[in-house]
Amino acid sequence: MTYEKVKNLNPEEFKRFCGVYPETFKDMVKVLAAEKVLQKKSGRPSKLSLEDQILMTLEYLREYSTYFHLAINCEINETTALRITRKVENILIKSGLFNLLGKKTVHQANSDLEVVVVDVAEHEIERPQKKQKDYGSSVFVMQ
Repeated sequence: MTYEKVKNLNPEEFKRFCGVYPETFKDMVKVLAAEKVLQKKSGRPSKLSLEDQILMTLEYLREYSTYFHLAINCEINETTALRITRKVENILIKSGLFNLLGKKTVHQANSDLEVVVVDVAEHEIERPQKKQKDYGSSVFVMQ
């Protein structure tokens, strides 16, 4: 999915699609653009725009899509999708503007936790002995 297809959504639909409001998305683009100016220009320019790179990273973080799926969606190589998502994540984290809440804050906000207990006891699987001859139901008799 490209940014051109989703940029005209209203703010609530945009948030539903990628997990952030358009204003926050624009702030992310500004941070990524500022970092791009500081980097030395070597190699081939990216096939994806900055907006598309951020959109792909948000899709990865939100839906846990595989890099193969992201690569097919964006028409790029799988390793390129990996490299772009890592680069964008690191730049956004380094900026300090887009941090998630810590565990303690989340646990304090959700004081009503539901606990599910599952019994996962181990059971031995019966397997035929290695020296056991082939007798039994596996032999068919033709008349």
